[in-house]
Amino acid sequence: MIAWIVIHWLALALSTGLLIVLFLSLQLWRELRRADRLSIRLRMARHAAGTAEPEADPEEGLPPWSRVVTAIGEVIVRRGAVSTRTLEELRQTLHVAGFCGAHGLALFVGTKVLLVAGLPLAAWLLLWLFDLDIPHQDMILAVAAGIGLLAPDQYLRRHRKRYLRALEAGMPDALDMMVICGQAGLGMEASIERVGIEIRHAHAAVAEELMRTAHEMQVNADTRTALINLGRRTGLESARRLGTVLIQSMQYGTPLNQALRVLSAEHRQEMLGRFEAKAGRLPVLLTLPMILFILPCVFLIVAGPAVVDVYRTMGR
Repeated sequence: MIAWIVIHWLALALSTGLLIVLFLSLQLWRELRRADRLSIRLRMARHAAGTAEPEADPEEGLPPWSRVVTAIGEVIVRRGAVSTRTLEELRQTLHVAGFCGAHGLALFVGTKVLLVAGLPLAAWLLLWLFDLDIPHQDMILAVAAGIGLLAPDQYLRRHRKRYLRALEAGMPDALDMMVICGQAGLGMEASIERVGIEIRHAHAAVAEELMRTAHEMQVNADTRTALINLGRRTGLESARRLGTVLIQSMQYGTPLNQALRVLSAEHRQEMLGRFEAKAGRLPVLLTLPMILFILPCVFLIVAGPAVVDVYRTMGR
């Protein structure tokens, strides 16, 4: 009886919270639609008057539902519900995962809030609509809330690993292209920017990091800070070594092309070593599938005729 009362109160609280969130989302969506109409009218008026167009709003390219979720996340971030240190760590993790947009943090926080509120209510509605008599329904709602809380983090963690693997795989090619740019007479900053432009279609992650480093070198008077940030942002040892080689080349005047060639050869050798290590683990990984799927077929083919003969002899 007590568990049933707890389930009803929990369902009522969750439904009330989700209704409030949906109401606020609807109001935000209406305000965004109104702002879109006003911006279109202002753009048409400026175009008719022949004045210059202002810079585009980063939110204009987002779908309406993404803008609503982003607005919810921005409200939570601005209210101080999350500590500043946590926000900085989350912003850094989002950047390393490849989400470098201006509203990535707000979109992530808003998605997390909606999932925490929506999944338990969806589970309760399914249990109520289908009239499922499942014991410990409060635990099911708690698990649904936990999934909504942890699922965005798991997705972000997997996306971050994929982004770092792509960045590490494209680093040797970027170093080879920097060697070619150096031989052509380009400086360090120009080489980094040119490689970031040319390698974009093959290795988008490497191009993004190099272009950001080039922009920091243009804005910041201290070039060392921009090169150090290249390794600090990603946390990759290859990016740290690249920044260190470039800084040493500037300080001591060492030949940049030769250092980049050596660094590229080291990266490729490390990648080859990782591939060899994975290949060495294949026999161990194939042991269990071989036992489960191959050996029974071999035993059936080898011992099957003998078993059939024994069965026929005993039947006579």
